[in-house]
Amino acid sequence: MALLLDLANIVGGFLLAVPLLRLLPRVGDDLGRLAGRAAPVGWIVGLVALVTGGYHLIVHLVSGPRLFHFEVVGIGVGLALLWSRLTGRAAPQAEQPKQATGVRLLLAVFGLIAIVVGIQGLFTPDG
Repeated sequence: MALLLDLANIVGGFLLAVPLLRLLPRVGDDLGRLAGRAAPVGWIVGLVALVTGGYHLIVHLVSGPRLFHFEVVGIGVGLALLWSRLTGRAAPQAEQPKQATGVRLLLAVFGLIAIVVGIQGLFTPDG
């Protein structure tokens, strides 16, 4: 279950960080195309992140040892990826010009943080 949370943080963070990753020289266009192919199933990644983050949040609040940042970031990734399905409002579109400003920039920075947290979770013992 912890592996699912870590992978959802990494993949969801990648999907959120696309506006910033597209600005990278040489690899930005390829990453943008990859994210474009993965975007239709982004809601599944968001659902997995939300469910596993919520599960770990409940487990760690009830039985301890303490609340970890992995599940908080997972819940945030899940909410960000499911925003349009939960509220009915459109999420900031990745097809807009190559400028990451405002909410898109905030989500992209949060996506980079989610990638780092997901990688950290892969190397952190679950005990």
